[in-house]
Amino acid sequence: MPQLITLACHREVSVLNKDLSVSLANQELTFRFIGIHNNEIPTEYRLFTMPFDFELSATLVGDGFQMLSQTSGNCDDPTDIGRCSDNDSSYRIYPQTDVKRYYNYLVIEESTGYTLLGFTSCHRFAGYFIIVEEEEQRKIVANIDGENTYPLEWDSQRLESVAVLSGPSLSLLFEEYTQLISTHHPVKNTLHQKSPIGWCSWYAYYADVTEDNIRRNLLSMQDDLQYLEWVLLDDGYQAFMGDWLTPSKKFSGGIKPLIQDILKQGKKPAIWIAPFIAQAESQVFKQHPEWFVRHGSGELLKAEDITYGGWRCTPWYILDASNPEVQEHLTSVIRTMREEWGVELFKLDANYWGCLRGQRFQSGVTGVQAYRMGMEAITKGAGDAWVLGCNAPMWPSLGLVDAMRVSDDVERSPDRFNQIAKETFFRSWQHRKLWHIDPDCATFVSLANQSTERQYYEFHRTALLASGGLLLSGDPLPEITPFAKSSLTKLVLRQKHNQHAAKFTSLSLSHAFLPITARNDLHCLFNYQDDEKDITLTSNRPVYWYDYWTGQKLTPEPVLLLEVSLEKGLSSRAIITAS
Repeated sequence: MPQLITLACHREVSVLNKDLSVSLANQELTFRFIGIHNNEIPTEYRLFTMPFDFELSATLVGDGFQMLSQTSGNCDDPTDIGRCSDNDSSYRIYPQTDVKRYYNYLVIEESTGYTLLGFTSCHRFAGYFIIVEEEEQRKIVANIDGENTYPLEWDSQRLESVAVLSGPSLSLLFEEYTQLISTHHPVKNTLHQKSPIGWCSWYAYYADVTEDNIRRNLLSMQDDLQYLEWVLLDDGYQAFMGDWLTPSKKFSGGIKPLIQDILKQGKKPAIWIAPFIAQAESQVFKQHPEWFVRHGSGELLKAEDITYGGWRCTPWYILDASNPEVQEHLTSVIRTMREEWGVELFKLDANYWGCLRGQRFQSGVTGVQAYRMGMEAITKGAGDAWVLGCNAPMWPSLGLVDAMRVSDDVERSPDRFNQIAKETFFRSWQHRKLWHIDPDCATFVSLANQSTERQYYEFHRTALLASGGLLLSGDPLPEITPFAKSSLTKLVLRQKHNQHAAKFTSLSLSHAFLPITARNDLHCLFNYQDDEKDITLTSNRPVYWYDYWTGQKLTPEPVLLLEVSLEKGLSSRAIITAS
């Protein structure tokens, strides 16, 4: 007989597996393995089921295992939000023919309110939800990915914890959910500091960046761009992927002197690094092949063998962070950059590859555990510097990063602006609750091979205005335009007054609201390729209404209501009130 458990939200879950013990406290189910066998724990290991007795038209939003994957739509028509779902032909985390997985959490929006199912811990196993038909009933199933490990090799019999919450306010549910997560994964002490504001080299120069590029942009960060405090040297400075302390020929003066010059100019230096990968030409790979993840056959594992192989300098080989020597190596590299060079923020990219499954130094260690071991080694070397996760496994990073990229790479095109706005908005609740979110760079200047129209740049800047989080210009500053400069100035002004993310009133993502000061409320409105629409804004007191970007006064007298029109297609408005 199944064990039936009634939750505080009056929903009932069923636990059928006799190898599991489950305890209920604070609206959270915690599971332990109590089986007396040593059978392999599969990638679909069921914790519980719950009836799917929601409206069939209910909107669903679920996360992905890795940053580039999220799902919306409804149970009969799940829709990928980004370009790279977990089960596409590139990432292959699970088969394309399998039912859609909602990793980490699943939000269900009905006409009467919201229900949130969410894993509150991720120490060893990734958790996900699926929706299936069983015994002539539609059910939600909560699974963990056992990674085909064996219980006798585990260092603990504790599995992961899950919460089921319901209520009329989605923002209050997220507040409750993050409090539960923090009991398992305490947040970093930077959570309530100001989000970094600065400049990043990637979207201006990509991997072709040179030392001269950095110095010319550093000179531009004076006078009316002085508010750009951080300088992020992105991918392209290193000799090879994996040899992060050895500069390429384009940086003949060395990285340490460049970092020191950034500091002398009163700016804060940041650097990009992909700590878990190395290419075959690198010295770390040539000198220490025993440090890398292997297939069960003993052959070295290339990322492309089991997942997306990487965007350049492939094949990528994966450092095995369960190996103490690799942990010491990671700590040493980061500590050198922090203490000897003076780096104050580390943008860690390609983090997802650090948790690829394979043959490791320590048996019984999952990919999630190995990744967390590596991240702990990195944070040890980073000391008080910021750690930004990028292309990361989302929940395995809990408690280990100060900031987290929450969207795909920005690109100067309407489709990409549309995509990354939705990706960011669906995760904006995480800002200053789990970590600082990074919605990726502000790009308002067209390049020779990458450009779009003004109206789409306007949409992009309003998306950043609603998001909060890190604010890094991605444009070549020596060529910055008046439009780009004024947009950045207005974004920085918003950050000066309020660092929180605006809250969306529904999963349609059409209206985000933020009390930006005691006297001013900010409304950000969005249309995603739909017909022209009207949105009525309200205030609890008569106020003047202004266009945030132009300063145009929209009402001659203080009023309670304002009707705003959004143009057909990809469009946006930003409205601010004043009492």
